[in-house]
Amino acid sequence: MKDQLTRRLVAEAIGTGFLLAAVVGSGIMGAKLCGGNLGLALLTNTLATGAILMVLILVFGAISGAHLNPAVSLAFAVQHEISWRDCFAYIGAQLIGAILGTWAAHLMFDLPVWQISTTVRTGPAQWFSEAIATFGLLTTIFGCLARMPQATAYAVGLYIAAAYWFTASTSFANPAVTIARSLSNTFAGIAPSCVFGFVAAQLVGMAGAVALASYLWPPALAETPVSDLRKSAIAPANLLVD
Repeated sequence: MKDQLTRRLVAEAIGTGFLLAAVVGSGIMGAKLCGGNLGLALLTNTLATGAILMVLILVFGAISGAHLNPAVSLAFAVQHEISWRDCFAYIGAQLIGAILGTWAAHLMFDLPVWQISTTVRTGPAQWFSEAIATFGLLTTIFGCLARMPQATAYAVGLYIAAAYWFTASTSFANPAVTIARSLSNTFAGIAPSCVFGFVAAQLVGMAGAVALASYLWPPALAETPVSDLRKSAIAPANLLVD
């Protein structure tokens, strides 16, 4: 049992690390190549993030559920899909992976590893955007798991790609991502003073999505039992797989 948990935690750490390497690295590359065109830089950042999310969920879903996000792990703990012990272990692995992934991006672009962002992202509109972004992400996950689990990886990647553009905050929707991006003074950065507001808003959005999912997709209405989902050929994203 301990070996199984360790394997899951390694998958969560590596997966979240690659996610942040893609988010931060593509932001750096976009800023370097787009000649100051922020819209084009954001587009390149969006495409890389959406694409890597699909890949990571497909690769690591069968091992850990590919949460890659403390808000997702907390949501599944609230729904009793994973234990609280495993939830907090996942969050620790995600945070470690996120920070290491950010530092890896700096190294790949020959930048100082240790950085603190100076990009201010704060205010009611930004916080509301993060709550909406996280609410939509979790609702996407819950809805797919209830009706079409094999599509979850693609739906999550596409949702985040869309939310980059329809939210004022560019849809961080992930506390580990938010914390790690505060350690990068690059295109993707967020000032440490702004982290608390973003994370608080993300948790509010997560709570709203859990409440909605309990109403729209109660376990009795799911087309496939959870035990069967765990055994599926393409494991559903963000669901613990033994």
